[in-house]
Amino acid sequence: MASMITPVRSPIRTNQISSLYLSPNRISPSNVALKSRSLSSSSLAFSPLPEKLRVPALSTGFSGWSQHLRRRGTVEFPVVKAASDGAEIEITEGSKSFLEKFPFLITGFFFFMWYFLNVIFNILNKKVYNYFPYPYFVSVIHLLVGVVYCLVSWSVGLPKRAPIDKEQLALLTPVAFCHALGHVMSNVSFAAVAVSFTHTIKALEPFFNASASQFVLGHHIPLSLWLSLAPVVIGVSMASLTELSFNWLGFGSAMISNIAFTYRSIYSKKAMTGMDSTNVYAYISIIALLVCIPPALIIEGPKLMQYGFRDAIAKVGIYKFVSDLFWIGMFYHLYNQLATNTLERVAPLTHAVGNVLKRVFVIGFSIVVFGNRISTQTGIGTAIAIAGVAIYSLIKANLEEQKKKAAAISTS
Repeated sequence: MASMITPVRSPIRTNQISSLYLSPNRISPSNVALKSRSLSSSSLAFSPLPEKLRVPALSTGFSGWSQHLRRRGTVEFPVVKAASDGAEIEITEGSKSFLEKFPFLITGFFFFMWYFLNVIFNILNKKVYNYFPYPYFVSVIHLLVGVVYCLVSWSVGLPKRAPIDKEQLALLTPVAFCHALGHVMSNVSFAAVAVSFTHTIKALEPFFNASASQFVLGHHIPLSLWLSLAPVVIGVSMASLTELSFNWLGFGSAMISNIAFTYRSIYSKKAMTGMDSTNVYAYISIIALLVCIPPALIIEGPKLMQYGFRDAIAKVGIYKFVSDLFWIGMFYHLYNQLATNTLERVAPLTHAVGNVLKRVFVIGFSIVVFGNRISTQTGIGTAIAIAGVAIYSLIKANLEEQKKKAAAISTS
């Protein structure tokens, strides 16, 4: 008579996102007990699962900072073989998708899309200002399109909207206010001077971050970090002195943007609400939109109603005008979304290098596209400033890694 052998269920792990996979294991009789009753000395090979069962991996839409381009493909469950005489059970390795074998390709694609969307946003944004110089209203459009995008994503459950209470709202409101102020001032600078010059001024942001950490939060900043900021200050000063598009409105608004984004970082550390980053950014965008609407109506509202909209439509037509406003808002939201998703996938050191390279890409492409003439001193100053930011970012990333290792050792 045939042997009766109870089937063995092999453990299957899920990564709680969207892909299903089976890791190679060898299960020996020491950790798997086969309860069997044998009436003969013959063995029986069996497969509790079909020989090739393919389960397509679930994939999510492009709706959240942590839900993009998850691994796709199929997983083959291997054949499980057992014998009634106590022989070991072997589970062969299942096949992996191409992207599972080469995850760096996904990370590289995220970096590419982050840079690409950011460059397109900066170029299109500047082109809109050439015929519609109203940065307060354009800032409202940026946030409005992003908010609509978030509301649509919530309506379809990708991601599911996290509830918010009064305490969380109180924590997020200062963050959103600083986000709104920094965003508006950046756009005022973009409208007033060349894109490359605005990004050169914004290279000073690490200096403001270090100053706020030292003198506002009371954190000790190592001397090496302060020294690395010297080239940034010197380079920006050199570039500003001979920048052909220099004016105080563009310079001052970019500096205010640096300060606002510095305090946004400070308040963000205090606003640990426990909800995921997608929902946090959605709520911040909604609050920031409400903050931006009143100054846009007060400062630019009368001009827009008198001749602002009329002149823009007369120059490019209503279809291009509306589509340009829509796409700059969409690119603004998506590049921020991709940036966060990208930075979540890499180490702090890679994060630092990526931020510096992004600014280099934007400055380079803006000079090529708009044909901005820059002096030799401006070019040298910009290069020195970017090099200083790179050195600062690398030193800071190494210090953060050392702190994490020290904390891990102390807890263990």
